[in-house]
Amino acid sequence: MVPCLLLAGVGWWFWPQQPTGLPPHIAEGTVQADLLSADGVSRLAGTTVVAGPQSNRPHAPLAVAPSGCATAAGPTTQSVYGQAWKAFLSATYQDAAGSGSYTVNQVIGVFPDSGKAAAAFRTLTDGLTTCPSSTLTDQAGRTSKWTYAAHPATEVAVAWTATQGDTANWACYHQARVKGASLIQASVCQAGDGGPSAFMIADELTGKVTG
Repeated sequence: MVPCLLLAGVGWWFWPQQPTGLPPHIAEGTVQADLLSADGVSRLAGTTVVAGPQSNRPHAPLAVAPSGCATAAGPTTQSVYGQAWKAFLSATYQDAAGSGSYTVNQVIGVFPDSGKAAAAFRTLTDGLTTCPSSTLTDQAGRTSKWTYAAHPATEVAVAWTATQGDTANWACYHQARVKGASLIQASVCQAGDGGPSAFMIADELTGKVTG
């Protein structure tokens, strides 16, 4: 059941795995180089993860009700990143056993300038404040209910939790940071408190991004 929860609650599982090598849309030496490795994520998370699928573009908005919750339900999709970005990379890591019981996602979107990155960040924070809960429908027609709880945002950072409504002790812990022309996100989905791990991963990832 856990992989289904991840599919519904996060959204990067909708993306097909990209071929090996640098995607043509990604400028060499930027987002690809900035991502934390599986070993780096394992060190911060305190558990062993292995690399999973990557995507070089944000997915289309998710099917969600109410429709105004598209941003909260799909923070790494076009609902937030739109079409104005010039480089984008999302990478998913999961537990070494492949059970889907622990999943980490890193996202870097680079915009033409800091103003566009700040606008995307405002879209994200505004969407989080207007959506306490939603029902998601995946590509197989399965639905799941999620609730969202966001901490007060600063001008450059916000943290929030997406909790699967009918599953005890399962949630996705999100961090988003804007740095220069980049909008960075890190998420940890697990049973238990993934907040500290998400914070550390986002902090280190943001430190690597040049802006």
